[in-house]
Amino acid sequence: MQFWLFKSEPDAFSIDDLAKRPKQTESWDGVRNYQARNFMRDEIKMGDKVFFYHSSCKEPAIVGIAEVVKESHPDKTQFDKNSKYYDPKATNEEPRWFLVDIKFEEKFEKQLSLKEMKADKRYDEMPLVKKGSRLSIMPIPKKIATLILKDVKN
Repeated sequence: MQFWLFKSEPDAFSIDDLAKRPKQTESWDGVRNYQARNFMRDEIKMGDKVFFYHSSCKEPAIVGIAEVVKESHPDKTQFDKNSKYYDPKATNEEPRWFLVDIKFEEKFEKQLSLKEMKADKRYDEMPLVKKGSRLSIMPIPKKIATLILKDVKN
């Protein structure tokens, strides 16, 4: 099992939105960055854990956890001409964009803010706190995942 961090702007889709979805499950669509796409297409597996991160808000933070319940499959929004994620180069035979489905597990009572992580040397290995890290999906080393889970419980 691998740990990942998925960023989402809470105004667009929050941890609470995920919790309210049918079966508390959502396809993680609209990712249009090749490296993030490659993670979803090639590396993220069923049963992997996802730290849900609220970004571009007053206090960016890890706010909960989800589980991958369906592995990589084509993102249907790439074929929808009315979608802001439409890609005219994508075809059903050769899709360009992929997604995974995640299921809500828990909203943390104590959020772990970006500010806290940047101030704590134990998080130095975490991709999120490194300068220039802008990916919306990133792997989280097991050592850091254990630390996150401990810190949100204290």
